[in-house]
Amino acid sequence: MGGLKDELLKAIWHAFTALDLDHSGKVSKSQLKVLSHNLCTVLKVPHDPVALEEHFRDDDEGPVSNQGYMPYLNKFILEKVQDNFDKIEFNRMCWTLCAKKNLTKSPLLITEDDAFKVWVIFNFLSEDKYPLVIVPEEIEYLLKKLTEAMGGGWQQEQFEHYKINFDDSRDGLSAWELIELIGNGQFSKGTDRQTVSMAISEVFNELILDVLKQGYMMKKGHRRKNWTERWFVLKPSIISYYVSEDLRDKKGDILLDANCCVESLPDKDGKKCLFLIKCCDKTFEISASDKKKKQEWIQAIHSTIHLLKLGSPPPHKEARQRRKELRKKLLAEQEELERQMKELQAANENKQQELETVRKKLEEAATRAAEEEQKRLQTQVELQARFSVELEREKLIRQQMEEQVAQKSSELEQYLQRVRELEDMYLKLQEALEDERQARQDEEMVRKLQARLLEEESSKRAELEKWHLEQQQAIQTTEAEKQELEQQRVVKERALQEAMAQLAQLERERRQALEQYEGVKKKLEMAANTTKSWKDKVAHHEGLIRLIEPGSKNPHLITNWGPAAFTQAELEEREKNWKEKKTTE
Repeated sequence: MGGLKDELLKAIWHAFTALDLDHSGKVSKSQLKVLSHNLCTVLKVPHDPVALEEHFRDDDEGPVSNQGYMPYLNKFILEKVQDNFDKIEFNRMCWTLCAKKNLTKSPLLITEDDAFKVWVIFNFLSEDKYPLVIVPEEIEYLLKKLTEAMGGGWQQEQFEHYKINFDDSRDGLSAWELIELIGNGQFSKGTDRQTVSMAISEVFNELILDVLKQGYMMKKGHRRKNWTERWFVLKPSIISYYVSEDLRDKKGDILLDANCCVESLPDKDGKKCLFLIKCCDKTFEISASDKKKKQEWIQAIHSTIHLLKLGSPPPHKEARQRRKELRKKLLAEQEELERQMKELQAANENKQQELETVRKKLEEAATRAAEEEQKRLQTQVELQARFSVELEREKLIRQQMEEQVAQKSSELEQYLQRVRELEDMYLKLQEALEDERQARQDEEMVRKLQARLLEEESSKRAELEKWHLEQQQAIQTTEAEKQELEQQRVVKERALQEAMAQLAQLERERRQALEQYEGVKKKLEMAANTTKSWKDKVAHHEGLIRLIEPGSKNPHLITNWGPAAFTQAELEEREKNWKEKKTTE
């Protein structure tokens, strides 16, 4: 809750500052009522219209300062906030209050919506102290991400030149100075507005909306088992999928927890680059566009589940926290080094003072010795022996003092040597930092080269995919023609079978007719035999038996009754006449 409260306070601080028109640090109660009501509305907190008046009942009727408004804000609004409100709507409300007053009037390369996104990113990256500023390290981090999103190369020399011109008396830039820096195109020369806007949106989605990865993939349905293309958005604990990338028509969510897992699947049913997301209640089968995208999505989902198991924040928030801790550590080390330098300087000054004191003591001792020498010369002869003893004692004291001076000089030389060693250590530290900066530049160049190679590989893969799709279309066309020919073959085969059936039917009818013909023939033969026997009997009884005489030389037709009455020629002549007569009729 503390992190959410700090995040909300930054946007509210902008709104409160914008309402302070005369820069007195105070805002009227009527404006605070409107601000409080709007905050309760967007944060979905029950609003008590009397609470503000009761809270400031003992106060005067004048405006309220920021310190006076904070107890009411904490007690009646921030302590009641739950993580169920629209953060974009909340930021948009605070932006509306402060944008008109603070946004620069000069023309910018970015739109007002892009300026709003930069303002929200500023609140995320700014330091947790007021007035809010963003330090040069975070400015460099943001500009690098924008440059990478635009597909350009980071110009470290240009930023270093900008840092040189940066005012050393200031800790960083305000939100409006950051918007002006990005909007004037100083670090995006030669880039059109649409590319800059897309880069700002990409960085906004990653840092503010916690979008870890997004893109088009195919998803298998749970009911109809059909494959549909969807726009997937991966966040720290959920994967949402939409009809398209405009995020208007949401089709569903995949809730991630520590028990979820992601597995790679082999190609099947004509689908390639398959992987599986297993949750407690459902399993989702997804197909990526290529192997590289498949591996990227599997790695991203696996990393997200791992972070859920560890209870860690998203990578960009964790990196932001590490950068803050590193800055605190470097600041503490710098303060410690300055403290040590001050201690060494103070010790050096103390040693100098001690040496000066010893020198003065030596001078005073020398003066006293000279005076005593004069006194000893002026004394009487009887005191000469006593004076010699005193002189020996003084010499011994002087020798001891000289030894002390030599010892102090040796200690001073050792301190000076230590100071020189610290200076050498500081120079080596600067050289090491320079080497590290150069190594980071080399690493950045190598990474950009790898990115360019990956982009070329992606374009080649896209071209191969295009050829593959054309080949698939040709195969589908050939398959359709093959199916049409198969249908024609089936129709012809069916017609042939029908013809064969008709032929078999005709064969059966022919056999039946042949059998009927044989039966009729047998009946005719039986009838002829019967008739012949009866004719013989009649001829026998009637005495019609004639002697066999030589017949005509022409062939005679034989009927059931014997030789015909006409020859074959006569019959042909009669048949011809009959046909002619039939034709004329």
